[in-house]
Formats: sequence, structure tokens, C-alpha cells
Amino acid sequence: MNTNNRATGRTITAAIRAMVIITLILGPVYALAITGIGQLIMPAKANGSLIQDRAGTVVGSRLLGQSFTDAKGNPLPRYFQPRPSAAGDDGYDAAGSSGSNQGPENDDLVAAIKQRRQQVATFNQVPAASVPADALTASASGLDPDISPAYADLQIARVADARQLPVGTVRTLVEEHTSGRDLGFLGQPTVNVLELNLALDEA
Repeated sequence: MNTNNRATGRTITAAIRAMVIITLILGPVYALAITGIGQLIMPAKANGSLIQDRAGTVVGSRLLGQSFTDAKGNPLPRYFQPRPSAAGDDGYDAAGSSGSNQGPENDDLVAAIKQRRQQVATFNQVPAASVPADALTASASGLDPDISPAYADLQIARVADARQLPVGTVRTLVEEHTSGRDLGFLGQPTVNVLELNLALDEA
């Protein structure tokens, strides 16, 4: 009986030691090692891909979209506008990242798309038929920082007029902030809205 108790005791002790060691290795040690490697190899990405203005003030992250609206929530004509967001009550809430979870036959989504199409067309003074899909629908995260080149192109004339800049100048900035397909064939070309708007402010 005593032999069985001692064997059981050794098994429990070994299990506890293994758990403590594995917890230390896979917990703080692993986390610190990966953090250190990230800081050495790619510090900007490891710190959240933060974007700073010329004064060195952090204005956002190139990974997270944000709104460009006035105090009443109206879009500002002098800025390129992002795609709609369903994250949080006012959109682009990183603490409430999510999509609308509405399917293509959902009546509320259909109505919202019709309303957005008309709003975008009126705001940019373009035909409703020319409004691209990403101007009408939110991304799955609600935090997408990019828009399509088609949506950016649709906004060029309005931004140029609001800033009293030549259309060609604004178009050049859009082209400079357009990223191609990953590895040359994955995904679609995109335009980072925050980086583009920051470049406009600093132009």
C-alpha cells in the first residue's frame, strides 16, 4: 500500500513539475522571445504599424481604418472616405470589431446599400451606377483600412475641388498610395485611406 502511495506521489510530483516547466516555456519565455525577435526584425510592425505625422504624433495604424467626419458624423469633402463599417455604433470601433452578419437577401442590408449608393453618388457628384461595391458594404472586421482604386478614383474630383488642388496632383497621390496584389497575383490592388489623407494634409 505504501509503495502504491509513493508511486502515486511521484507521478503527481512529476506531473506538477512538467506543468510548471511547460507553462514557463510556452507562457512568458515564448512570449518574450517572440516579442524580442519582432522588435529586432520588424519593430514597426511589432508595435502595431503606427503612422505618425510630420510632428511625430501618432495619428493611427495602417492596419486599422478610421472615419473622416465632422462632429455630426458627416463625411468631410476634403478627405477620401473609407468603406462603411459595422464595428460599434459609429463604425471603426476597434473594441467592437465585427461585420453586420447580414446576408445578401437581408432587407435591411438591401435598403442600406440603396441608401449608401445614393449618398455616395450625391456626395461625389457621380452617377449612382458608377459607385463600386466597397463603397456600399462593410468588411468582415469593420476595420478595413483600404479601399479599391475604383473607389479612390471616384473621389478624386471632389477632394481636389475641396482642397483647391489640381486633379492631376491628387491623382498622383492616389497612385503613389496604391498597393498592388500580394506576391503579384494574390488579392486586389488597394489604397490605404489614412496614409493617402495624411499625404494630402502634408502636401
